[in-house]
Amino acid sequence: MQYRRLGNTGLKVSEISLGSWLTYGGYVEEQKAAASIDTAYELGINFFDTANVYIRGEAEKVVGKALSKFPRSSYVLATKVFGQMGDGPNDQGLSRKHIMEQCDASLQRLGMEYIDLYYCHRFHKETPLEETLRALDDLVRQGKVLYVGVSEWTAEQMTEAVHIADKKLLDRIVVNQPNYSMLHRYIEKEIIPVSEKHGIGQVVFSPLAQGVLTGKYEKGGLFPEGSRAAQQNMNMSHILTEQNLERVEQLRAVAYDENLTLSQLAIAWILRQPNVASALVGASRPEQLQETTKASGVTLSTDSLERIEGILNA
Repeated sequence: MQYRRLGNTGLKVSEISLGSWLTYGGYVEEQKAAASIDTAYELGINFFDTANVYIRGEAEKVVGKALSKFPRSSYVLATKVFGQMGDGPNDQGLSRKHIMEQCDASLQRLGMEYIDLYYCHRFHKETPLEETLRALDDLVRQGKVLYVGVSEWTAEQMTEAVHIADKKLLDRIVVNQPNYSMLHRYIEKEIIPVSEKHGIGQVVFSPLAQGVLTGKYEKGGLFPEGSRAAQQNMNMSHILTEQNLERVEQLRAVAYDENLTLSQLAIAWILRQPNVASALVGASRPEQLQETTKASGVTLSTDSLERIEGILNA
């Protein structure tokens, strides 16, 4: 496993990180979730991601319990705040009240004294940005949070946050968590250039496009039993298009020539970006990590990168 600096900080995280969205505390039983976390740790993954809103705190409980057997200094743990955690008017968003209360609630569910990386899960238009940043700065000064980040913020929103933090001498955001994959490349135009300018790194989610880039979905085929697309509450029509499935078929040949699986190719392609600190993967079974972690440290040939670009732009 290779490690990269998280943004412009001294913190190093594994190129592959393990997330718990749609898995832990939900349809994956706790024993399998714990086994996946154990396997990830053994394979060199030191970066684990969850959120308060994942099954209303249940994912945090599973992740915290599974990590409790390891030395706290040996891993980096991220969680998030923004989503609805109750029925009251202040039970969601990025107000000072909600941030402070949810940080304490997350720490209790995780069974930990501090959070390494605390994300604003989305941007909140109803809360003044300075209020949000001051609350996060206070959490850092209190030692409850070490670093702060955002998820799915625009380049303009991140720029404004950096300017306010610099003007008011507040702790800066150091990371953004966007959706990024071969089939979803919007961050390349503005997000990455702005992030590089301000020392913000990317920790990308859905690097395998919700499983489409594993190759398990075929043109005209039935959805594999147990897959996300087969679940009634998962609408993947925006990404499971004929054009994308055709691209996947062509990418198989590139992966074969690089002696990689399709999943490994997709993650290695993401890690070609120096601004990306880590690719966040999910795992419902430990053996899935045995494959994906092998993408760390892979350098794709210039020829392969050109072929991929041609396939994706066709």
